[in-house]
Amino acid sequence: MINLSDDAARLQFDRVHAWLTGSYWSPGIARDTVERAAHGSHCLGAYDENGAQVGYARAITDHATFAWIADVWIEESVRGQGLGRRMVGWFLDHPGFAGIRRFALVTGDAHGVYRALGFHPPLRPERYMERLDPDAAARLRAAP
Repeated sequence: MINLSDDAARLQFDRVHAWLTGSYWSPGIARDTVERAAHGSHCLGAYDENGAQVGYARAITDHATFAWIADVWIEESVRGQGLGRRMVGWFLDHPGFAGIRRFALVTGDAHGVYRALGFHPPLRPERYMERLDPDAAARLRAAP
């Protein structure tokens, strides 16, 4: 059985950093950056029966009006069991997030997972803007 916990003391940053540094959205990310991002977010870990962390997700949020779901990662050995959907659903259903008007996220490969939770493309994409670090912009332009 896999348990979810938002106890920040349980996060295993060696694992989280290894996962994220190998991801398509943050290749080579520094461990310090991963930890600073976590400390500024509401994090959720998934843990197997032995206490090993097998999943991670975080919400950047004001806990009142907006939440950005980021860095959803499921260890390969437990993928395909609905854990990613369960973790994002935890944020959507948690009383501490009640009343939030907009949950947002970006994905390159899990549209079906998030669509099943009610996510959809922006209703007014012409209103959405972003400012990217030049290195991040270059990586995005080069990615397929």
